[in-house]
Amino acid sequence: MAERTERILARAAWRLVPLIMAMYVASFLNRANVAFAALTMNKDLGFTPEVYGLGAGIFFLGYFLFEVPSNLILEKVGARLWIARIMLTWGLLSMLTAFVTGTTSFYAIRFILGLAEAGFYPGILLYFTYWFPQATRCRITALFVMAIPLSSAIGSPVSSYFLELTALGLHGWQWMFILEGIPTLLFGIVVLLWLPDRPANAKWLSAEDKQLIGARLAEDPVHEAQSLGDMLSDWRVWALILPDFGIVFGIYCLGLWLPQMVKALGYDNIQTGWIVAIPYAISIAVLWLFGLWSDRGSRIVPVAASALLAAAGFAVAALAGSNIGIIIGFSIAASGVFSGLATFWSLPPMFLGGTAAAGGLALINSFGNLSGWVGPYAVGWLKQYSGDFRSGMWLCVSTQLAAAVLILWLGRSLKSRA
Repeated sequence: MAERTERILARAAWRLVPLIMAMYVASFLNRANVAFAALTMNKDLGFTPEVYGLGAGIFFLGYFLFEVPSNLILEKVGARLWIARIMLTWGLLSMLTAFVTGTTSFYAIRFILGLAEAGFYPGILLYFTYWFPQATRCRITALFVMAIPLSSAIGSPVSSYFLELTALGLHGWQWMFILEGIPTLLFGIVVLLWLPDRPANAKWLSAEDKQLIGARLAEDPVHEAQSLGDMLSDWRVWALILPDFGIVFGIYCLGLWLPQMVKALGYDNIQTGWIVAIPYAISIAVLWLFGLWSDRGSRIVPVAASALLAAAGFAVAALAGSNIGIIIGFSIAASGVFSGLATFWSLPPMFLGGTAAAGGLALINSFGNLSGWVGPYAVGWLKQYSGDFRSGMWLCVSTQLAAAVLILWLGRSLKSRA
């Protein structure tokens, strides 16, 4: 019976995870393609590095404000309807970014885009708890997180080619936003028609299959926190925000500044697109290995090790005296931050379940993602006043080291009380 249950879970993974990965590829592309737009948009609209950094990061202020309500709504109305709503609205808003005309409209559309996309990432993490047992969930999450570097590995060269388009009076960066928003709209329709809310709603599972999945999920340990009140009063939820903040800080410093950092090495737009894809492509294999490590052993050590790897990569990029050395540093840093993201989310479900999981995952992610606002702005400010990106890289080193220390400090409490 156990073998049959594993086969059913594997079939569910093949049915669900590729679609969800494709959705997140579109999500991250629409969130971070502003980094490539900046190669020409900043000059066209007269944006300074500080203005760009604030506008790129203000997305996360809107994301922060609506993420917890969004996840609670998802639990009430179901994943299919709510995720489809998220994708349709953010796809449309991403396309409208093509028509910003200055600082105010740029800030406004980025803020509203954050509101629209809020809840997608923690909503998917919650969705996985409906389908997959805790013992294998980190591998599933690692596959999901692979969509971020995959999005950048594919999107970087594609975006660089779109920058060369000029037609109907629109610049290349405008066409990039329009064309890259279309897949998101299409995926929103696919989700509405095809994604089951839970195993009980999956037409491709028999009644016995659904019972076996339910029985397997019931074998997971009973979570300490089940209600929203339990979650809000548990200090571990609030403590986990800090290392998540540090990990995400590195992700968006890379995601929103890497194209400009690479171009500053002397490459043109097309060369920049292909070179930026290298760190992301390398990180895909590394984060999968970290996901396997987490599922087969300690949940704590892989997260801390990921943050230390990221810190080492940013330090190499800051110290390197050649273009090759800098790209190697960025590749190590990308491998670390994405491995950290994949393994970190195995920690909250150790003690959160039910409504507590819905609210807690969103709460941690919303506060942690504020670093997506702080980080790009801080790097832009440091670039504007120091003249290069090295000081920003050292700031990333410090946040990753802090994340590693915090995870190790929290580890004993998470293991002893889980």
